[in-house]
Amino acid sequence: MDEFTLRCFLAIVETGSFTKASQIVKRTQSAVTQQMGNLEKTLGKRLFERGKQIRLTRDGEVFLSYANKILALYLEVFDRFKYPELEGEIRFGLPEDFATMFLSDVLVDFSRLHPRILLNVECDLTLNLFDRFKKNAFDMVLVKMSRPEDFPNGVEVWSEPLEWIGKNPYIVSLEKKRPIPLVLSPQPCVYRSVAIEALERAGIPWRIVFTSPSYAGIIAAVKAGMGITALPRTMMPDTLEVIRKDFLPPLPDIHLSLLKQTDKNECLQSLEDFLIKKLTSNIHS
Repeated sequence: MDEFTLRCFLAIVETGSFTKASQIVKRTQSAVTQQMGNLEKTLGKRLFERGKQIRLTRDGEVFLSYANKILALYLEVFDRFKYPELEGEIRFGLPEDFATMFLSDVLVDFSRLHPRILLNVECDLTLNLFDRFKKNAFDMVLVKMSRPEDFPNGVEVWSEPLEWIGKNPYIVSLEKKRPIPLVLSPQPCVYRSVAIEALERAGIPWRIVFTSPSYAGIIAAVKAGMGITALPRTMMPDTLEVIRKDFLPPLPDIHLSLLKQTDKNECLQSLEDFLIKKLTSNIHS
């Protein structure tokens, strides 16, 4: 049950396809199929229902939780021994919503593995983070933006379409002719600008009913039925729903990218490796 086998399994779960999974892990489809055959033989259980789309069996769903935990532990051990005695300071900026949803425990884990690295962490809106990064106020930033290749040390971590998010039964009352009530962060916010631009292109009237710079404030207002918001599906709590209204325009993909000032700093490289592995694991688990 090595790292490659676990990555193959998780890639199949993510894509629903052996072919697409082979592209992610950069191996042939036959190699991925063989790995899964060996894994099922080792466990003595069938993990996938094979058809037009690959689906997990009940045993596969049980194994999924273990696979994420095993891979996360493997990555922690690997990082600890690859960068054992690093020392320095990192100024790290990230959006508040991702800090709330995914990264608080991750940053604690990193600090535990590398106690001699001092992390100075600051949350802000993406466009503010990006502007301050260009002025060298941060060593590394996690930002919601596309085209990280425009920066010599940028890497895309994950992408996913934005969705219109709301709460039933309130969302049933939404009508095309009436202004759409929006719950959004203040300017400059990527989600805000994307949502408003999409509505204006579609000719749909809108109004801002609640503004908050915090993820918790946005979610609380939407839960209260004040209006709807735009979020990636992975950021949506279980108490809210994706809105399926034909008149609401589709929203583009949101891209999560890591930018760092240099690729010559081992502390930064260690944090980048750790964040990419942990974020990918958390988002897809």
